[in-house]
Amino acid sequence: MARQENVSSQVQSCSKNDPTETPIVKGPNMDSLGFLAMDSNVPGLSQVILQKLNMKSYDEYRSAMEGHKLSVGFGIRSYFEMFQKMEDTFKFCVECKKLPEALPNPKSLRRCKRCQNVYYCSTECQRANWPVHKKFCKKLKLVALDQLMEWLVFTGDIPFATTSWTKRIQEVRGWEDWFSMQENLEEKLSSILTGRYMNILWANTGKPKPDEAELAESVKRVTTDFVSRPATIGLGLQVFQINPCSPSRIRRVHVGMEVVMIGVDVVDGPIMRPPLVAFGPREKVYLSSYKGLYHDFWESQVETHQAARPDLIVGFHPGFHACPDLMESWLPTLLLLRDYKIPSLFTVYSEQELKCSLKISMELEMQITSCGANPFASLKPEQAYSNPNKPPVFCNSHYFTFCGLSGSPDEPDVGELEENKGEND
Repeated sequence: MARQENVSSQVQSCSKNDPTETPIVKGPNMDSLGFLAMDSNVPGLSQVILQKLNMKSYDEYRSAMEGHKLSVGFGIRSYFEMFQKMEDTFKFCVECKKLPEALPNPKSLRRCKRCQNVYYCSTECQRANWPVHKKFCKKLKLVALDQLMEWLVFTGDIPFATTSWTKRIQEVRGWEDWFSMQENLEEKLSSILTGRYMNILWANTGKPKPDEAELAESVKRVTTDFVSRPATIGLGLQVFQINPCSPSRIRRVHVGMEVVMIGVDVVDGPIMRPPLVAFGPREKVYLSSYKGLYHDFWESQVETHQAARPDLIVGFHPGFHACPDLMESWLPTLLLLRDYKIPSLFTVYSEQELKCSLKISMELEMQITSCGANPFASLKPEQAYSNPNKPPVFCNSHYFTFCGLSGSPDEPDVGELEENKGEND
């Protein structure tokens, strides 16, 4: 009980705002083009996208994604129209930032032939932007290709069917090892490349079709983006030496794993197998969801014995470093995880974001147990849409783990992370 009072008092003290102080940032940034993002180099949702979908707000978009009633006027009549709407969301002059409707001739926007990604409203803007754009043109070509190929995830072509691991978990050090375990990989890739939806894709995008080798590499990058999250969960189990089949942890061997997705953007729905405290099916993974913040899940499910105390928490891109509002909503969860000594792993987009997150975590006296580059980071590059001429970022690029209160002299030095990374390269 003392621990709960400790958490509560710290949350209250941190959530009180001084009326004389106004936070510089009150939420995710929205720039002049309407791009919402927590960080200037992290992909966000564009207001332009909502307009193309005839939606008024992000809440309306989220409601549609959750299967609720769609807005009036929402709909796509053909594959060509669908891909055109997707492409329209990226149409603005990357140099002067003008949208099509701000130009005398909206059709004057022309795409860079090399990367098929960024647009310019005139030759003058293209020339002025080239000294910067040439540094990222090749990488942005991969971004543009992968954005289209990601559609094959929704058609079911990606990911391809995987097989049981033929290596011990300690031997799978990254994607090269993971792909080497996939039987008949070339045949699986060929099936996707020659499939119906691949043909539909390139018949309707209005872009030149890359050669087969480029498409195959793109399929593999998009596959890593899909597999990155479950693989990162596996990394967390390994880091904390948690064996789901260990009788010392769950009292009997060879039972399944229960994975519960928790978040405000998680699709709302009933728990798939209540109560969660029951054992999962043998050697299977059961997936459930809870719409809400984690500390709310703890109070409504764990404390009422509807869910078991977790063996591991994994947070994908929490973003609490980005602005005061996000930090305020995350603080109760961070303190709860710390005070109840729950093994936790969080991922971030970049090394710089890792440093910021570690700094905050250490200020909260959290015991950092490890950190670094994630061997199972997505290989699919993501661009900051409103300013694409920047280095792409990768989902789950870096991670850090923590458990309990700090006090160990072995905590990593945030200032030494970049130097350590260089030594490992």
